[in-house]
Amino acid sequence: MVEHTLHSISLFYPEIIIVVTLCVIIIADLVVKKKNHTAGWILMGGFGLAGITVLLQAGRNESVFYDMVAVDPFALFFKVLLLLSGIFIVFFSVNSDELKAYKSRIGEYYMLLAGMMLGMLLMVGSTNLLLMYLAFEVTSISSYVLVGFIKKSLRSSESSMKYIIYGAVSSGVMLYGISLLIGITGATDIYGINAALLAGVDQPLILNISILMIIVGLGFKITVVPFHFWAPDVYEGAPMTIAAILAVASKIAAFGMLIRFFSVSFINAEGISAAGVWQIFDALHWDLLLGAMAAMAMIVGNLTALMQDNIKRMLAYSSIAHAGYLLMGVVILTEQGISSILIYLFIYLFMNLGAFYVAMLFSNKVNTESIEAYKGLGHRAPLEGVAMTIFLVSLTGLPPTGGFIAKLYIFGAAISAGWIWLVAIAGITTVISLFYYIRVVRNMYFFEPETGAKRLHFTFGSKIILLLMLIPTLLLGVYFTPLLEFAQSSIKILGLN
Repeated sequence: MVEHTLHSISLFYPEIIIVVTLCVIIIADLVVKKKNHTAGWILMGGFGLAGITVLLQAGRNESVFYDMVAVDPFALFFKVLLLLSGIFIVFFSVNSDELKAYKSRIGEYYMLLAGMMLGMLLMVGSTNLLLMYLAFEVTSISSYVLVGFIKKSLRSSESSMKYIIYGAVSSGVMLYGISLLIGITGATDIYGINAALLAGVDQPLILNISILMIIVGLGFKITVVPFHFWAPDVYEGAPMTIAAILAVASKIAAFGMLIRFFSVSFINAEGISAAGVWQIFDALHWDLLLGAMAAMAMIVGNLTALMQDNIKRMLAYSSIAHAGYLLMGVVILTEQGISSILIYLFIYLFMNLGAFYVAMLFSNKVNTESIEAYKGLGHRAPLEGVAMTIFLVSLTGLPPTGGFIAKLYIFGAAISAGWIWLVAIAGITTVISLFYYIRVVRNMYFFEPETGAKRLHFTFGSKIILLLMLIPTLLLGVYFTPLLEFAQSSIKILGLN
């Protein structure tokens, strides 16, 4: 027992480092009298060190803490994405004008970011339903407070309250579903659930209800229809940095947990096949249910985004639509489908964070989030205008950007599995998305700046951060073989391969 615990601790270093970093931030915030971004740089160091320990776990495929946590290639992929997004968010925060008025509380902000990252790392590695729920709540509670961090803003306080209410309800439904599933199968870990389902269950109706309830909680986190209502208001009221992490990192963690839960629990012990095996027991057609949710997310997200003038609300509905595209891979549940999700998430990280970052830079300078106020900004900020154009073109899925490769692979996986109608909806909604993305580009370049409007100047550091997201977005559109190999090697989920 002692040996197993010590061995488990040795493979739990990334999460331990985040916890230690969180404690150091609290102490530093008490000791350092000058309130600046010292806590942010401490968090940056913690994320970097945690990232190194994650990479050192490459090749591992083990279960630690008595089947509570998996250390496998699948978890490694998602942890790399989460820590990378966390590093970018710290850079965003240092450059954010929204946070300058709250320097006295900036230590709390970074402490909560550390807590949110801890929860997300646990979400992608957990193999026990109770730990999954605990990780889910750690992530959620931290994000509730972060959304309302700008407490002087009524809009931010309202968003936080809405987020808490929606989150509490979905979390409660999910917890009840988990309790039902544990009662039916007699197991708390997903391997035991898989074994129980293979042996047969006596109450299929209760089993189906429990899984539906769990989908409610996970659907809330990935902002898929019909659990998306909170996203636009929350994104609009939250600081730009928090809206970005909710749109990217939170979605990445939720998809990691969703894929592991479904694939290990409902796939036979031989592993994920080329065809995908959903019918492990007599139940609802989960593929059709998730396919309908994906289609509704793509339709509702894209159509509603057409009517938005606030850049954050537009990106929120865009995020809902992208959740639909990503859910297509879960519908398929094949090796090709899951690897296409990983490719999509990797590229999505750079292009979506990039769009939020440019929106934040513009907000800093012109103090507006209105798309109408973007008129002439492409002339006043050439690099930032070009970067925003590229990010939006990539989000649309046009070549030669990474977004094209992301959609190419996920559409290809769906076609190979015979989901032609779903791909048709995805293709039509992709065309629709072009209209609201191009509207931003049109305003930036097709209108002259107002008389007397000066050129916008940004720091050298902000330009470097921008290029760190812009270059991968372009590079992955023409050279993506390493990413493809990384994704294919990362679909080895403990318990299946």
